[in-house]
Amino acid sequence: MDFLKTISEATTQLDAGWRNELGFPSFPLLTHGSLLVKVYTPRGNDPQQPHTRDEIYVIARGSGEFVCDGERKLFRETDLLFVPAGKIHRFENFSDDLTVWVIFYGPEGGEKPNSGPHKYSTAPA
Repeated sequence: MDFLKTISEATTQLDAGWRNELGFPSFPLLTHGSLLVKVYTPRGNDPQQPHTRDEIYVIARGSGEFVCDGERKLFRETDLLFVPAGKIHRFENFSDDLTVWVIFYGPEGGEKPNSGPHKYSTAPA
């Protein structure tokens, strides 16, 4: 198994015109069980629709605004964004170089939220 994946592997394909089945600039780099890791490089606008699984974005390059379930937040490089399955979300007012790691995981419909501190949490209850 190739355990090292790089942004440049994906951006080379995306710059050459790669698009997913819906026509989005989103290149898959890794799958393992329920895990799917992609690189997404929207340009101009972000027309995506809600997804059926939980999703994490890690901003590799760029900045802008992220809207999720009606709430707007500023983001920049190295930020992490979480989107529960089924929530309306998109990137807005983002820089021309926006490059994002996209991580889908878990079952269709998303995982159930924790009712208390996670067993791996080091934060006080």
